[in-house]
Amino acid sequence: MSAFTHIPLGRRIPSSLHGVSCSLPTMRDVIGYEEKDPEVVKHMTSGYPRFVVHPFAKQAAAHLARTRNLAGQSLWLTSSRRAAERLLAHLNAPGAQLIEDSPLTGVTFPENAALSARAKTFLQHTGMFLSSREAEDYLLRVGELAVPCEEKSFEGYAASCVKGHVARAYQHAAPADVFLATSGMNAIYAAFRVAAGLQRARGRTRWLQLGWLYLDTIAILQKFTEQPAEDYLFQGDVFDLAALRRLFAEQGGTIAGIITEVPTNPLIQTPDLAAIRDLCREHGAMLIIDPTIASPLNIDVLLHADVAVNSLTKYTASEGDVILGAVVVNPQSPHAADFRERLPGELEPVYSRDLDRLAAQIGDTASVIAQINRTTPAVVEFLRTHPRIKALYWSHHPASRENYLKIARDPAALGSMISFEVAMPLAQFYDRLRLPKGPSFGMKTTLICPFIYLAHYDLVTSESGRATLAAAGLSPELLRLSIGCEPAEDIIAALAEALA
Repeated sequence: MSAFTHIPLGRRIPSSLHGVSCSLPTMRDVIGYEEKDPEVVKHMTSGYPRFVVHPFAKQAAAHLARTRNLAGQSLWLTSSRRAAERLLAHLNAPGAQLIEDSPLTGVTFPENAALSARAKTFLQHTGMFLSSREAEDYLLRVGELAVPCEEKSFEGYAASCVKGHVARAYQHAAPADVFLATSGMNAIYAAFRVAAGLQRARGRTRWLQLGWLYLDTIAILQKFTEQPAEDYLFQGDVFDLAALRRLFAEQGGTIAGIITEVPTNPLIQTPDLAAIRDLCREHGAMLIIDPTIASPLNIDVLLHADVAVNSLTKYTASEGDVILGAVVVNPQSPHAADFRERLPGELEPVYSRDLDRLAAQIGDTASVIAQINRTTPAVVEFLRTHPRIKALYWSHHPASRENYLKIARDPAALGSMISFEVAMPLAQFYDRLRLPKGPSFGMKTTLICPFIYLAHYDLVTSESGRATLAAAGLSPELLRLSIGCEPAEDIIAALAEALA
């Protein structure tokens, strides 16, 4: 019998009002969520904040709409006035206008489903949504809420605490090299904008996506390059250095840079970073690396990159109730001074209570990762030898092991992430599984999700989309498992029960 119990549909994971994940306990729920089935959506009280607008943000928008007589208008609240101005410019729509009620800012326009979808997608890609804690404080100030959410906070200067911890995690950086962001996606977007601006001045506009990356990182490259039809390049095979060298030999003078994840999400593939770094330096391209999947406490990537971008929601916010990110400048990069100068003008301001909450738990990061690193090998071995597992990916997968060990801080630093496919009907396994089921990773809580369904439902549900996935080596039925701090035997028992 599993030590875990099924979590009802829509329940926050964790149960905090600011929890960043939510339960999707069956494949029917997953599909209903993606297709906006009212019978599923009505249970979704919350969700990952860049995809599901937080209830506090909705309530703040409703209050502002009432007090400003905005009947018949859509209102999207943003993380700052600058974000609202960028959203307004992106929409470029008749009737759209900026609105303020200090400290809140946003964009309003006549109700239009297509325009609302564009607004939501832009804010999702760029990480410019209003913080749930800032929305909560606004609601307290205007009398819409009576008492704040109870949570442990930090006594002291939170920004200094967080920057110090992040700098120590990367080891080669000083706190002055650490720039905080409202989310990992905002960190990526800001780093990309700075790098693209610097390279544009040198006549370089083409950007390469190396490997299959997280969907919003892909979207930034597909949508925000100068001329996406020409300037977005993709190489799916992270191990094919010969193809990468041929590309640089042919187009090296126009390539602005490479963005990659190490390891990649969700196949957990690690390229030969030293070779890629040398190729970029030889041809004047920049290299942006996202080490979030494994954590900079497990892998040493900074000196290979010009900048590293990191979701602090993962591992550092191990309680699962903070959305934050960071850009870390490699002090040895030839572009370090330019990044330090320009990043503050691109990153969104981080809300003070989010920083306080992160600072209150960031001290647990090393012990959380140490526990995860002890548990992951046992879970991997169980899955590797189980007859109903037909594919398995982790940091020491044979295709990646050598490259991963070159950057691992310790041979045992495996990280939390395991992806796998089952040799049985996906719904049969997933629905029976008692582990917490929802998006995100890097929590004290183990989490599993049918990642391709959640991240790329449009591809899963079309013939051409499935062909795209297949070409990238991705099965629509791939499951992504993030190991938490529970005992290994409990996690294995839950998996064994569902696989029986």
